[in-house]
Amino acid sequence: MAELDGNKLTFKLVYYGPAQSGKTTNLMRLHDLLQPELKGEIMTMETQNDRTLFFDLLPLGFRAPSGLLVKFRLFTVPGQVAHDGTRKAVLSRADGVVFVADSQRTQEINNGESFQNLADNAARVGIDFQTLPLVVQFNKRDLADILGEEEIRARWRRTAWPLTFACALDGRGVRQTFEALLRQLYRHVAEPLRLAAQHGIGEDAFVDGALGVGLPT
Repeated sequence: MAELDGNKLTFKLVYYGPAQSGKTTNLMRLHDLLQPELKGEIMTMETQNDRTLFFDLLPLGFRAPSGLLVKFRLFTVPGQVAHDGTRKAVLSRADGVVFVADSQRTQEINNGESFQNLADNAARVGIDFQTLPLVVQFNKRDLADILGEEEIRARWRRTAWPLTFACALDGRGVRQTFEALLRQLYRHVAEPLRLAAQHGIGEDAFVDGALGVGLPT
């Protein structure tokens, strides 16, 4: 759940998915692409077999017209099954999730197992998976032997989650994925947190503040 501490509102956003699907690369590209009012350095812990042992963290933020400081803490989870306890710990109290799938046909089973693991772990840490702001990104669109976009859309057509397509290595689709998650998040929390009524933050302002649109670079 979002943390409201005095004049500071903090959201926790998690990038989840199978090992080496591009979760950390997404955060690295976001750090390069975004220019919000507040942006910290990305922190990464790496191991030999899986880039992320514990988590990556990218802090972002902006100040609302009311003076409210809106902050986002972006995390990734380790993809390897051996680190499932860490996945649960990072996922706990998440306000939104990007599921990063690998577009290669050979990774379909891994994608499915990881998505089911996300749903299972959400239940274990008390998150309502059906109402959780969630975006599904199919990454690695630059590789050979990948699932076609129409094929992916057909398979996911009965779900309510937005689909995006990306090549995180060169940044394509990374910002668009984050924007899609921000819009899902805003629609979920705007009324209970009175973001528009009390703090003057509409959906576009919420998204633009996080992305750094219209701010000097």
